[in-house]
Amino acid sequence: MNDALARVAAETGLLDPARQRLRLAFALACVRRVEHLLEDERAKEGLAVLQAWVEGRADDAALQAAATRMQAVANGHRGSNSIDGSAHAAVSATYAVANAVAGRALEAASYAAYASVYAYGGYAVNDRASFEPEFAWQVQELGRLSGKG
Repeated sequence: MNDALARVAAETGLLDPARQRLRLAFALACVRRVEHLLEDERAKEGLAVLQAWVEGRADDAALQAAATRMQAVANGHRGSNSIDGSAHAAVSATYAVANAVAGRALEAASYAAYASVYAYGGYAVNDRASFEPEFAWQVQELGRLSGKG
């Protein structure tokens, strides 16, 4: 858990329903950092719907439909049944997209950080320090997007 991000999220009202645009823009930014790890074209399509919504080119119905699809895509990822529940970074990146499209920005950020760290070595996920660069970026990005950074 990124404690500093949780504090900034509280300060910016990220979870307030009225802050949906900020929440989804932040989730999108986090997922974009691990987009290259996505293996399933359906996950990339879900990400494209989120991008379109943030840019005002898709409506809430399209976003909701994508969220429903993405949950199934993430749960059905071939790596989801591995012993450690992750298999590789693509699983976490896919869950990051699913959470982002569903508007769960903090969960999307968490999965994106895990995917980023897992991508450069499974051993690293057990070392909290490995997450610090991504956690710091997330705090900075939320501050920037909210105008508080």
